[in-house]
Amino acid sequence: MTDFDFHSLADAALDRIERALEASGAEVEMERAEGGALHVEFANGTEMVINQHAAAREIWVAGKAGGFHFRWDGASWRDTRDGSELFVALSKLVSAQGGQAVRLA
Repeated sequence: MTDFDFHSLADAALDRIERALEASGAEVEMERAEGGALHVEFANGTEMVINQHAAAREIWVAGKAGGFHFRWDGASWRDTRDGSELFVALSKLVSAQGGQAVRLA
């Protein structure tokens, strides 16, 4: 995968995450930082950061439950530890951290 390909795929994923969070009804405030990191602040004051890590060609998620790395497998972003798909994993992480059931599509 080229740098261009990685950035295109990662940018599209972060845009999709932002739209999915907006549509989910989750009580969050979001800010896209310089460099593309998505900062998500929950009503309970906790924060989650979703960022692209170019050197590893991964999307990294840092939140209350810990740090998670997702790598493109040719069809979707998959957790490097358990193989879960990014949006499935984020649905669980956002639900747990925010204290309300959220399904990100």
